[in-house]
Formats: sequence, C-alpha cells, structure tokens
Amino acid sequence: MAIAPDSPTPLPQLRLDDLLDELQSRLDAARGTRDRVHSLLEAILAVGRDLDLTQALRHIVEAAVTLVDAEYGALGVIGEDQRLSQFIPVGVTDEQVGEIGPLPSGHGILGELIRLPEPLRLARISDHPASYGFPAHHPPMSSFLGVPIRIRDKVFGNLYLSEKRGGGEFDAEDESVLATLAVAAGVAIDNARLYAQARLRERWLAASAEVTSSLLSGSTERDVLDLLVTRATDIARADLAVVALPLPQSDELEVRIAVGKGEREHRGLVLPLHGSFMGAAALTGGLVVSTDVRKDPRITAGPPRWEGLGPAVAVPIGTADLGMRGVLMLARATGAPLFDPDESIPLQGFAGQAAIAMELAERRRDSEQVALLQERDRIARDLHDLAIQRLFATGMTLQGATRFIEHPEATDRVLRAIDDLDETARTIRATIFGLRARETGPAASGLRAALVETVERATTVLGFAPAVRMSGLLDVAVPRDVADQAVAVLHEALSNTARHAHATSVEVTVEADDHLTLTVTDNGDGLPETGRRSGLANLAERAGAFGGEFRAAARAGGGTELIWRVPLSAD
Repeated sequence: MAIAPDSPTPLPQLRLDDLLDELQSRLDAARGTRDRVHSLLEAILAVGRDLDLTQALRHIVEAAVTLVDAEYGALGVIGEDQRLSQFIPVGVTDEQVGEIGPLPSGHGILGELIRLPEPLRLARISDHPASYGFPAHHPPMSSFLGVPIRIRDKVFGNLYLSEKRGGGEFDAEDESVLATLAVAAGVAIDNARLYAQARLRERWLAASAEVTSSLLSGSTERDVLDLLVTRATDIARADLAVVALPLPQSDELEVRIAVGKGEREHRGLVLPLHGSFMGAAALTGGLVVSTDVRKDPRITAGPPRWEGLGPAVAVPIGTADLGMRGVLMLARATGAPLFDPDESIPLQGFAGQAAIAMELAERRRDSEQVALLQERDRIARDLHDLAIQRLFATGMTLQGATRFIEHPEATDRVLRAIDDLDETARTIRATIFGLRARETGPAASGLRAALVETVERATTVLGFAPAVRMSGLLDVAVPRDVADQAVAVLHEALSNTARHAHATSVEVTVEADDHLTLTVTDNGDGLPETGRRSGLANLAERAGAFGGEFRAAARAGGGTELIWRVPLSAD
C-alpha cells in the first residue's frame, strides 16, 4: 500500500505563528520600553531630590550611564570663557584619572558640543573631523552620544556618553532618553544652584552681622580687617586672601594683611594703582575677576608672587558715600573653579559692610583723640598755672635769700639750685608746647604719635606687635623734616623685617637728646651675605642728608640691629 506524502501545514497556521511571534516581539519591546520609562522616571526623581550641586551633577552622570547602557560618562560644566570649568567623569578610576593627566577643558569632540549645543551621536569618534585622538593611558572609546543641558534657555553644560555596552551603537531611542534626562537635569541643577545661592547669601549676611557686632563691641580696625579676611576666605573657599589699604597722599596701595598660599611674597608690598590687580579694582570701583592671575595683563608691577595660584577676584572695600577704604583680593590655587557671579557678587556687599565698620572705627578713634587732646590741654594748664608758678616763686625766694648767706659754698649751691629750677621750668614749658601742638599733615599728633601709628600699621604685616620704647622730647626737640624722615625710616625698616627676616619679635627704640636715635632689632634670619641691599642704602642716604649715620649689623644672638642716628643741633 502506498504511503501518502506528508501533507503541508495549512496556510492559516503559518500566518498565525508569524502573528504570534510579531506579537511577542512587540510585547517584549513594550515591556522594555516600560522598564526604560520606569528607569527614566526613577532617574528624574533621584536627581531632583539633590540640593547639593556637586552631588546632583554626579548623580546625573551616573543615571545617564545606566539609562543608555554606556561604559563611560561625564558631565562638563561650561565656564564664562566658554571652556569646561568642571568635568565630572564616571566609569574611570581615580588611578586612571591620575595617569591621564589634566581633565579636558573643551577641545575636540567635547568642544564641538560647546560650539554647537545640539545632540551629537557618532558610531566612531575617530571618524568625526573634530576628533584628534586621546591622551596616553586613556581607555579606548568608539561610540559616542552627547546632549546639552540647558537652564532657562542657557547652556549650562553637556552630558557625554561613550562606548555602548556590547559593542553596539547608540540609537535614536538612547538619544531621546538622554535628551529627556537632560531636561530634568537642567531643572534639578537650577534648583540646586538656587538653594546654594540662598545658603551662600545667608552665610554672607551672617558674616556681615558678625562684623557689625564686632564693631559695636569696640573692635579696632585691625580686628575688623582680620575678621573680614577670615570670613571671606572661608565662605569663598579661597587659598589666599590679601587686604591692601591706600597710602596717604599717594597713588599706591600697601598690603596690610596676607593669609594663605604665598602670603610672605605679598606682605608689606607697596603697589601702584596702575599695574596691579588690586589697583584695577580700586580704579574701577567695582569687582575685578581673573581666570588666571599669573597671566593677567593688568599686572605689570611688583615682584613675582603668583606661583601656584589661578582664579582671582578683587573688590574695593568702600561705598559710594565713604569712598575707597582699601581692596580685598581672594585667589584660588591653579586648577580650582573660577569665581562665578553667585560667589563674587555678594562679596561686594560684604566689603561695603566692612568699609562702614572701618569708618565707624575711625570716627571712634577721632572721638578718643579729641578726648585725649582735651586731657592734654588740661594737663598743660595745670602745669602752667601750678607747677611753673611754684617753681618761679621758689626760685625768686632762693635768689632773694642768697644775700643772707655768708658761706660762699652754700651760695654756689643755692645758685645752682636756682639754675636747675630754671632748666626745669624751661623743660615744662617745652612739654606744655608739645601737649598743645596742633600740627597738620601726616604727623598731626607729633613724632611720638606718628611713630606709634607706623608700628601699629606694621603689626598686621608682621603678624605680631613690636615692642616700642621712647624717651626724650620727641614732639618738641625734633625738627619737622627730621621727624618725617624718621617715620619713613621706621616704616621701611619694619617692612623689610616683615618681608625678609622671618622674625617672631621686633623691638623699636627711639631716643631724643642731642641726637635722634632710632634702633630696630629683631630675632630673624639676620643680614644675608649676598643679595640686594638697596633698602639699607636708602636708609643710609636719609641719615647722611642730615649729617647723621646709619649702621646695620647682625646680632650676636641672632637677628639684625639697625641704628639710624642724626644730630638735632649743630655742634
């Protein structure tokens, strides 16, 4: 019996299998789409919860890598100079980052997205005209997907994804998912920035209140400046803080305080308004920002002092009504983030508050000075009305009594006593004249006060208060031109000590008799055997102009002794 061949599968059955396979594939695709949408929603919720900007940026990159199944990812923040100011990588270890070297600044493919902020998808990075290869030790990367992150229509940065897992390429769906995440990331970043701005503004307000409280408690100008530097450095995360004050009747600034990286190179510097970074802030009366202070074209004067520093900002300490009282400069180390407007603009208000504090401190000093002068007037009146009159009466009595003294030796002693009384009266008259002196100019309160003020100004530069000893009629016996030179000599001597001696103690002695002798000693490194000595030559010239002398020598126990001596009368 013949066996019939297998009958073919009915046509409807074939169509049903195809339909079932198609349905299954579509169900799988729908399930994958559902899972991906679910993952996208979770990622959006996760990044939206971050209020710390740094954490938010990192979570955005991590979510992007997961969503598009990439090996590597990064987020680049675009700075004011249209280059990458921050670069946050994911997928490479810290050791790999160290081997690769400096993080990208925005060249090649990364720069292409900065120039044209539109989604960019590549099967092979090397095929793009903007690609010029990778640095040594960089992991191999082929496929690429990048999208911009916008905040209120302004490009904040870019998301960069590379190397699709499994060796495939990023597709249109990956691009759509990443673009959606970028929109949510823009909102999350904006919220984090607003929160950071509010917190930063709160810290500046608290610092301003602290300055005001310090002022009302009777703090000195130096205390106000120290507090200003401390709080500004902490809030702005600066590596160097410098305060310079204007010199009287001069177009120069003197650095009073320098704290942080390279502080020794800045302390005691006298800088012109034209040719210095802080001078630029003083001249413009506003905020001055530099992306790299080492290469800033506005800096043409002063010694090299910017090693290891990069971004910097300077702001005048003053207000429209009070004028410019000084300049505050903050700098960060090389490679640190730039000072953005959110950080630098509140600095202006803080500096203005400090200027008000300095003005009030000066008014308080003026009030104390008036009270002091009134007390000196009272002492002068008492000396004139009581002491001199009694000395004069006693002298007249002794002079009248000499005719009753028969012994010649006793007569001589009485006459010498009368001469001593006359000399004492002349000394008191000179003292009264000094107490009542009302000079104008830099030495308005006399040489003694001018010397004390010079020492006080040097205290902030030295970091400690020098010991001061004075004797003699400094305000009366010393001519004005000699007094002015003595103040200049002391200022230069203390500035040199602050910059070069590395001393921890300084002693200043000023004596006036037949000579004015100014001595400055310290326990620092001593005089170098070689090197520039133009400052010492200048001090010697100042002494020689008045027929005096100047000596500088190393002390036996370490340190230096400077002696500046000029005659007060022609011999």
